Amino acid sequence: MTVEDTSHKPPLTTHEVMADPYGGFARLREETRIARGMWDGGPAWFITRYEDANAVLQDRRFATNSKSAGGTDKYADVLVQLGISRELVPYLAGSLVYTDPPDHTRLRKLVLRAFAARRIAALRPRVETITAEILDTLPDHADDGVVDLIEHYANALPITVICELVGVPVRDRAKWRAWNVDYSSKDPRRLNTMLGELSEYLHDLAEQRRAVRADDLMTVLTQTHDEDRDILSETELITMVLTLMIAAVETTPPVIGTAVMALLTHPDQLALLRENPALMPGAVQEVLRWCGPAVVAKMRYAAEDVTIGDTLIRRGDRVQVVLGSANHDPRRYPNPQSFDITRRLDTTGVQHLAYSRGAHYCVGAGLANQEIEVAIAALLDRYPDLALAVPADQVEWKRLPITRQLARLPVILGKPR
Repeated sequence: MTVEDTSHKPPLTTHEVMADPYGGFARLREETRIARGMWDGGPAWFITRYEDANAVLQDRRFATNSKSAGGTDKYADVLVQLGISRELVPYLAGSLVYTDPPDHTRLRKLVLRAFAARRIAALRPRVETITAEILDTLPDHADDGVVDLIEHYANALPITVICELVGVPVRDRAKWRAWNVDYSSKDPRRLNTMLGELSEYLHDLAEQRRAVRADDLMTVLTQTHDEDRDILSETELITMVLTLMIAAVETTPPVIGTAVMALLTHPDQLALLRENPALMPGAVQEVLRWCGPAVVAKMRYAAEDVTIGDTLIRRGDRVQVVLGSANHDPRRYPNPQSFDITRRLDTTGVQHLAYSRGAHYCVGAGLANQEIEVAIAALLDRYPDLALAVPADQVEWKRLPITRQLARLPVILGKPR
């Protein structure tokens, strides 16, 4: 990947952005409003400033599926090229994040029922119980007093909660954890097996819900499908549940890990949070702004000619919104490089683009925020002497392009409260 800037200075390189995905785009952001460069072998426009990024994410003229811009479904084509079986491709390519209105509007409306504010609030006691149970097991995973907080804590909570929401019986949750690992591997062979097994499982679970209804998402989706298949097809039902599983494990675990890392490496902010636990919601939002896991948004495609400033973006052009850069834009945030849990929220209670904006704003943002808040609060309360087991510069990050996720977070728990 290279990104050209208009000042004719050397372009950003893959190494530069990989080494520091937030700072790597900072030079580009300050030197030109919109840059033209190469991304995954093709030309793209790069949106790096907050105001432009916020506008593009909410502009319906920028689609997430290339078909909406007059082309073919490029994501589906890539999946086939990678070795995903054609009959299984719709389960990934049909995800909410790769659909546009009117299909996106129809599907999003269905899943929003499961993520209504009142339902999420009612789920909180259960999230707290699950968190406490996972904390109880942490000492069992200690090796010479050291525990990997990513594997044994951050990864464990979200998949358990999404299973509760969907209605997966406790006896089957080990399967879902294994499928989560298979998905994260990005290995086409494992993905094909996982997608086949998951679709078969969900078919069986739907049959169970037809026989006996329950207060869960699978019951709602099955009933909707049976009443009108034009509203929700069988493939869309399976895709919807898979999308929620993927979202649960791609967003929440990385943020829990980076939140702990940020607090342990900023003792002044940790002290503030311990003194005033009411700062927790704002602290979570600051983590998402300062070091959110997604540095870029899903690729957008111009569905018609659009002018931003002095730049004409033609129909069919690819547009890459750089979330990490926009979230560090000094035009929007005073001293943006500073990690400040007292940073003032805007009127929506959010001061970042980590969950996107507009039609593709993360449908599970409320649940993710709740899980992260509960996980961090419970961990700090249970283990007041929690500390990194290695120097901060030796903590290992995943070598994934344009993302910021910890591979492991070795900590010393200390004496439990």
